[in-house]
Amino acid sequence: MKKPSYKCSKCCDTGWILIPQEKSQPLAVGCECRDVEKVKNEWKYSGINVEMTTHTFSNFQVWNEASQRAKDTATAYYTDFSEVRKERRNSILLCGQVGSGKTHLSVALGLNFLKQKIKVVYMPYRDAITKIKQNMLDHEYYTRTISKYQLCEVLLIDDLFKGKINESDINIVFEIINYRYLNFLPIIVSSEFSIERLLNFDEAVGSRIYEMSKDYVVEIEKDMRNNYRLK
Repeated sequence: MKKPSYKCSKCCDTGWILIPQEKSQPLAVGCECRDVEKVKNEWKYSGINVEMTTHTFSNFQVWNEASQRAKDTATAYYTDFSEVRKERRNSILLCGQVGSGKTHLSVALGLNFLKQKIKVVYMPYRDAITKIKQNMLDHEYYTRTISKYQLCEVLLIDDLFKGKINESDINIVFEIINYRYLNFLPIIVSSEFSIERLLNFDEAVGSRIYEMSKDYVVEIEKDMRNNYRLK
């Protein structure tokens, strides 16, 4: 007879480990795999896939002055977060050169906040906007999705304004950003565009993001030497 295969050999996928007691029934103790599954479920709810969980501060490659500045700003934001999270300037913006590690640092921040039980929602801009627009006639879906991005403790917007932008895109982003701006809810934003370009897309959106992130802004110069993928 084939021996059963378990994901966790310690508890045989029950989530509990029985510890024998001399004069009583065995003591049931929660297996560590329960915590692992809980964390994975939090990642899944947040939109951060398992592959992205390798993005940490410790394995971020610093290769020049721009990457050092980005890492220093991200770590400073993480350190200061508990003090600034309810302030007007409670957010961070990493923008500029493609391939400069903006997503890596943004996700590293998100994962660290999740470990602190701070609810982070990951919004991959292009995919999220496309799905929202495809379901705009579904009022329940639209409201539920927009609310998720508006109400979460921390919103991580990755690759803001990636792809072709139209008025509908701007309106959706404004609805999300303006709510968070008015309610002092932090955002983590990465974008390949400069601050000037973000303002040109829409001044109302760009100026709100800039004001919220003013103390933690890194704009990486458009220069192929700042693209780690080309090293």
